[in-house]
Amino acid sequence: MFNKIFKKENNYDLTLADYRKIWTPFCFLDESGTLDVKTQPHFTVGMIKCSQPYYLQQKIRYIREKNKFWWELKFNDLNKVKIKTALEVLDAFFQTRSICFSSYTINKRSNYFKNEFHNDPFIAYEQITKHLLEGNLRKNEILVVLADNLVAPKRNKFEVNVKNHLNNKFQRLAIAGVCRLDSRTNDLLQMTDLLIGSINYELLLKEKIISQSSQYKGQFINTLKKNLGLDGLTQDFRNYSFNIHFHKGDESIDDIRSEENGEIDNNIKK
Repeated sequence: MFNKIFKKENNYDLTLADYRKIWTPFCFLDESGTLDVKTQPHFTVGMIKCSQPYYLQQKIRYIREKNKFWWELKFNDLNKVKIKTALEVLDAFFQTRSICFSSYTINKRSNYFKNEFHNDPFIAYEQITKHLLEGNLRKNEILVVLADNLVAPKRNKFEVNVKNHLNNKFQRLAIAGVCRLDSRTNDLLQMTDLLIGSINYELLLKEKIISQSSQYKGQFINTLKKNLGLDGLTQDFRNYSFNIHFHKGDESIDDIRSEENGEIDNNIKK
């Protein structure tokens, strides 16, 4: 069953005996934006991919022990107590080699979101996850996917669907398995949350849905942007370890805001 995993370019099979040529990266996956469309109009799925989670995990463990910090790190919960540790963890992320981050953001108010995902963030989560994994899979890799345990409808078979889709698409063992975890148990899932939370928060600020940035969230975002050499997190960006992508929908933010303002004016006139 496991004799033939990859097809080599010269038409003979790569087997488990070639284990030194097979990479098995871990992908730590999370989402942001499943709540009400008015308060969270953007939906982002992001993932950290690394071959050896040990190196970053050990750095974070040392930071936690040094600071006697045992809380979960979530972007939405950043405050005076948590910001110091969050910034140290961010610094550890950028100092760790062979690690990358990818994200995909879509506007939930767009016709594309309505038509393709039926306004259902759980469908969007699954489909965007497939897209991210496809774009990050190399020919000599088998991915292990660990996703945050999002509370989903019983009909949702995220783990089964994602694994089967990728393996069938590439006609090989591309995904070894998909497992959902409580993010409180895994620091790399929490790191993913900090990154995608930063992206969505900047979008809220840009649209003035949030009038003023929180001091500590702003401090974290500014440090992230400084490390990336960016002025903002609301446009496509790509370098050797980061890939931030925004879906180009059928409606621009300005068009949507104008439409919403028009509806408000009409309601006032009525």
